[in-house]
Amino acid sequence: MSRDKLIVSARGVLFCAAMAGSAAQAAGLGVYTSDANGFDTHTYYYDDGREVTVIDTQFVPALTQAMVDQIRAETDSPVTRVVVTHPNPDKFNGLPLLHALGAVSIASEATAAAMAPVHAYKENFWVNVVGAFEAGQYPAFEPVKETFSGRHVIALASGETISLIELRHSGISSNQTVVRIDSTGDLIVGDLVHHKAHAWLEGGIIDGSPQPDLDAWRAALRELRDLGGTHVHGGRGEVATVDEAVDAQIRYLDAVEEEVLDYVRSAPGVVEELSDPESAQAHYETLQQRLSERFPEYELPYMVGYSIHGLLNAMAEAP
Repeated sequence: MSRDKLIVSARGVLFCAAMAGSAAQAAGLGVYTSDANGFDTHTYYYDDGREVTVIDTQFVPALTQAMVDQIRAETDSPVTRVVVTHPNPDKFNGLPLLHALGAVSIASEATAAAMAPVHAYKENFWVNVVGAFEAGQYPAFEPVKETFSGRHVIALASGETISLIELRHSGISSNQTVVRIDSTGDLIVGDLVHHKAHAWLEGGIIDGSPQPDLDAWRAALRELRDLGGTHVHGGRGEVATVDEAVDAQIRYLDAVEEEVLDYVRSAPGVVEELSDPESAQAHYETLQQRLSERFPEYELPYMVGYSIHGLLNAMAEAP
């Protein structure tokens, strides 16, 4: 999808409460998937037969409401909690709506601390830089209600447990939590994995700017092998076994790093041109095309065009 089309969609989604979601199973682990208005984001939820735990919230309230509507169509179990896996806006922008429904939110201390600065950065970007939202229309911010550090086990109403595991390495963002459904070994990992889909490559927003770290991302992926999991459910793309998901995501990141480094070396003057929005956009689109050709079977190539700026800028400015 082009930047212009996505901007139009972003405006429209504010007024469209009934968004189409993907089908989900009636019990156990379900998934709601937005369209490109919400960056094709998966929100997972676990129904233990007595309560529902939501994992990440969607980008705008209309999509959060559509996700809740899907859950209510499948189960009478109330939504009692929401877990935020990392500080990206499609993971926490829906908190005000879920809080209003009575859900208790929880995230790691590091994620909770990063959310407000990320929200300020993203609001400025979407309102003042891209113009996808009018002033005052960007989703309001609310902090999470509870925090933890390291590992935290949640006892569900059914007697089952889910484990929240804070990874040692930052991954796609400045920090990362994995949710493990202990009875099945399913790992819900947010945007750490995009299996067979292009990834969000901006990097974590730290001190007001994107700071991508592919080495930390690869290290975080390797941590998944030791979590006692069976399958990985990423923020976009398909479900895969742990080994399959980790190996494929690392190969993708290796290829992205190679392509961007080659592009920087072969495009004289790219550093200077990145300061001009029009020239920079041409570079982003070229890299999107190159990665689309390298991974023709991968979905969502528009993700590259929207997110490659962080990685390209970092590599272009590296000594």
